[in-house]
Amino acid sequence: MKKKASKNRSIILALILIIIVAMAFVYNSTVFERNTPEIVLEEQIYWNLKNPIQAQIKDDSGIKRVLIQIGDSENNITLVNNKYSGNDKEVDFNITFPKTGFFSKKNQYYLTFEAVDKSLWNFFMGNKAQKTYSIVVDTKQPNVYTVANSYKVTKGGSGVVIFRADDENLKDVYVQTNYGKQFKAVPFNKKGYYITFVAWPVNQKNFSAEIVAVDLAGNIAKSRIKYFLQDKNYRISKIPLSDNFLNNSVYPLAEEFDYENTMELSALERFVFINEKIRNQSISAIQEVTTVVNYDKQFKIKPFFPLKNGAVVAGYGDFRVYEYNKDKVSQSYHLGLDMASTAEAEIVLSNSGTVAFAAQNGIYGNMVLIDHGLGIYSLYAHCSELSVNKGDEIVNGQVIGRTGKTGFVFGDHLHFGIVVQGIEVRPEEWLDEKWLKENIFDLVDNANKIINNAR
Repeated sequence: MKKKASKNRSIILALILIIIVAMAFVYNSTVFERNTPEIVLEEQIYWNLKNPIQAQIKDDSGIKRVLIQIGDSENNITLVNNKYSGNDKEVDFNITFPKTGFFSKKNQYYLTFEAVDKSLWNFFMGNKAQKTYSIVVDTKQPNVYTVANSYKVTKGGSGVVIFRADDENLKDVYVQTNYGKQFKAVPFNKKGYYITFVAWPVNQKNFSAEIVAVDLAGNIAKSRIKYFLQDKNYRISKIPLSDNFLNNSVYPLAEEFDYENTMELSALERFVFINEKIRNQSISAIQEVTTVVNYDKQFKIKPFFPLKNGAVVAGYGDFRVYEYNKDKVSQSYHLGLDMASTAEAEIVLSNSGTVAFAAQNGIYGNMVLIDHGLGIYSLYAHCSELSVNKGDEIVNGQVIGRTGKTGFVFGDHLHFGIVVQGIEVRPEEWLDEKWLKENIFDLVDNANKIINNAR
């Protein structure tokens, strides 16, 4: 009897062990995975009925069946009812509105998904995901029109535009240019009105811009901004590079930058490397900071006057062609005003703002960027010292640093610039009280009158 009881206990223990092993296998095996399929789609859908609704279903074990239906509060139509081998872990769908008169014209529908995977979980039935999404039908374009804009834009210069964009489902508004740049617009005065500055880069032959409004359903409205374009011829300078200059002046700069072992390059190669690659990196750093557009309801700008008794020693827009042994080896645009007075002269702020950048920046040396609101930044480069830090709120009349010769320069001066949403523009305009009045503030005042008198 004892032997028989012992044998029964052994059998029972073996069965329990088998069950535990089987349960562990089921619990940990990918064949019995327990995750429901994932339906990738926005919770709230706005649809213009033109563009397909893009959806995706994902599952770790593979997809076995998908059912998609669209309906209103009374009826449903099946759009997709597919079976799959289970080998696909991702399935994409482009859902179009059914070509049938079954539905009455409504502005709200419901999209229902049901997806089953090939897992053996749930007694070999697989995991099931079910979800219903609300669809708002919107086939109407936003309403866009210009309230006021600068009459004239000069090559290398800037301008302003104030406009209205109406749509109950408005998603985004901006100004699109012919050279690919989008200028962000921010609210102005009352709901539905917007303002932005635009810029015509000095290296672009032509310029055009249009207001773009996009709603949540993907409807797009565009309105061309009418500008009188004033071309401008900027100075072209051919600068010969001597061996003496390359060996005695570029070497110290190469040591300062010391990017990618520049000291292993020839003197000429070092110059080209600094003038092109380091210059592009420095400009990119400026663009990264100055594409941020902060809304300033009380936007006010006075003429800039950054350097007392400063004389302009190099102008904006100069196109510099560098030659070695009469062969062209490099080129660059000068995108600011170079101003000089005494060595290490005080740089005084003309307009209040927030310090957006205060550090070393490649060819610009020690540099400060001040955010004045609405995407307008002033730039101060080659400083011998900086008196402000990033994030400081600074006021008119405050000393922000001293002139110097840091970066890619060979004498003490201030490189002063104005940046409009990442584009360095003609500083001369922003030093001119008459230009500021006629091209910005008169337009802003007129726009405010029009908007305030509108019903």
